[in-house]
Amino acid sequence: MPKDWYEWHDLYDTEPKLQQRLEIVQEYIAYSLNASPDGAIRIVSVCAGDGRDLLGTLKNHPRAKDVSARLVEINSNLVERGRASIESLGLAKQIEFINGDATLATNYVGAVPADIVIVCGVFGNLAQEAELNRLLDNLSFLSKPGAFVIWTRGHSNGIPLSDNVRKILSASGFEEVNFKLTATGDMGVGLHRYLGENLPQPKEQQLFVFSGIPSKAR
Repeated sequence: MPKDWYEWHDLYDTEPKLQQRLEIVQEYIAYSLNASPDGAIRIVSVCAGDGRDLLGTLKNHPRAKDVSARLVEINSNLVERGRASIESLGLAKQIEFINGDATLATNYVGAVPADIVIVCGVFGNLAQEAELNRLLDNLSFLSKPGAFVIWTRGHSNGIPLSDNVRKILSASGFEEVNFKLTATGDMGVGLHRYLGENLPQPKEQQLFVFSGIPSKAR
């Protein structure tokens, strides 16, 4: 079992559901880029890992040069790998990788509100539904009106946990644009659009509490 999140990301090389999840997430990122108005596109990624979802999409996307992005990740090894990818793509002037705590609002100041918010691999690492509601409330700080929000949620013991996320999002000012399950049937990926107003200040300085453990996460 992986001992840290850097080792956990190596599971993308072997686990079909993670590979399928990544493919759908990249499809939704590409859709969001294509659907964004002409001009600059601002993106933030919460608990970004090594940024492979966004960076892998920008590699061949015609709107890559329109993007300015901030990726926030606490694991320094993942950040180092992500920064190397950014350099190789020639996007260092447009994309910054913050080695910091993604739960803290201060790490997004100056990069929000965003046109695209990536919250993948997060919802399944929150201790309870109250914490999910807290994070979704704070998405109004990260998101412009009309922003695309891309998220994932794994299922457990046959329970479709993504259904609850979709229900809460719909009740919280988000319109569902698309939703897919991986072919393995145990990982949901959603694309929603924020219909509410941007909050210039977060409701709380700590947007959520991340309680996931790499050895148990899937």
